[in-house]
Amino acid sequence: MLVPLLTIILFSSQRCSLNKNMQNSTSVLEFHFIQLSEDPDLQIVLFGLFLSMYILALCGNLLIILTVSSDSHLHTPMYFFLSNLSVVDIGFISTTVPRVIMDIQTHCQVISYMGCLTQMSLFIIFACMDNMLLTVMAYDRFVAICHPLHYQVIMSPSRCGVFLLGSFLFSLVELLLHHLIILSFSNCENFIEISNFFCGPSEVLKLVRFDTVTNTIVRFSMGTLFGLFPMSGIIFSYFKIVSSIICSSSSSGKHRTFSTCGSHLSIICLFYGTGLGVYFSNSLSHSPRSNAVASVMYTVVTPMMNPFIYSLRNKDIKTALRKIPSRTF
Repeated sequence: MLVPLLTIILFSSQRCSLNKNMQNSTSVLEFHFIQLSEDPDLQIVLFGLFLSMYILALCGNLLIILTVSSDSHLHTPMYFFLSNLSVVDIGFISTTVPRVIMDIQTHCQVISYMGCLTQMSLFIIFACMDNMLLTVMAYDRFVAICHPLHYQVIMSPSRCGVFLLGSFLFSLVELLLHHLIILSFSNCENFIEISNFFCGPSEVLKLVRFDTVTNTIVRFSMGTLFGLFPMSGIIFSYFKIVSSIICSSSSSGKHRTFSTCGSHLSIICLFYGTGLGVYFSNSLSHSPRSNAVASVMYTVVTPMMNPFIYSLRNKDIKTALRKIPSRTF
């Protein structure tokens, strides 16, 4: 399973004990995360909150995967991408939350250099995959609504596979660019503070030895290329969809279109609004704790809410969910 594998990778590479004899070309011994709260009573609340959200996210996304795979009526491009989005969300939330839960329990916010790079690499891959799948899903809705007669040809199984593979390759390109920049990072200090509760790319890029102007340019260039570029595809798709709806005379068709796209738009607003906001504001904000709290929205809340938004607002998913108990028993 993906979740235990990620947990083993993260936990085995991250130790609280200091290794003063560690030999690394970067000379960085450890990174320290900030605490979401220093209140011991609130720490217990945070532990229960993160654990419950993690369990809900796992159960909800696994249920979506099970529902789509078990119902032949849902073997369409739209639900193919939805089930893959659930797989990515499981990996996305498993990259950060198990580590946070362990840190709260052990009262140790320390991570090794290799552990930080591992967590950042997994985070970039899953975040970019999430980003690209949302863009592909918007394109899928655009083709289904604006070109319904050619939908089966354009969104063929082989084409869907290409889109999925392209999303993964795009995420690898982003990861490679981040690593090329971070490899220039050199610091002789033994203590580096990360202004968040995980090793995100925006936090690690702040530690690269650039001047302030260059650092800001690099961060905004990366954010524009891998954030705003896919988002422009979503905006174009929904611009065409809205134009098609306005030209349509059928009120039932308009209602069906809005109900189909509503859940997808909700996830896009939640993911992009908080994700890009935190990424770009990191270079401007002087309140690390507020950025960390905002990061919880797109790293934890969004993967947890995805299956519930899609299942509650989607008639096909709700119908398939009702059939699962009868199939089981």
